[in-house]
Amino acid sequence: QVQLVESGGGLVQPGGSLRLSCAATGSIFGLSRMGWYRQAVGKQRELVATITSDGSTNYVDSVRGRFTISRDRAKNTVDLQMNSLKPGDTAVYYCNVQVLGDFFWGQGTQVTVSS
Repeated sequence: QVQLVESGGGLVQPGGSLRLSCAATGSIFGLSRMGWYRQAVGKQRELVATITSDGSTNYVDSVRGRFTISRDRAKNTVDLQMNSLKPGDTAVYYCNVQVLGDFFWGQGTQVTVSS
């Protein structure tokens, strides 16, 4: 079984920054792609950013240039640095990892951008 523990969410004013972290433990042999998704109230869950085992990254257009995804292969962690946050970034953010052919989700962490 794979366990994902997320941290770093919270309330921030527009223009502010937050850093999300996710640690993967358990049966993670074959861990490959790691990423972050988000789901706002009344909307479908959407991909925010992903990073492969060789470091290739992908971002949804709305966050490109503001968010940066990174991973520590030794610690099996993935971080999401979020800068210049906007109210539209408000959502529950979920960590997602691929282990061989399976995908696993974290419990989610709330990010609220409001003045």
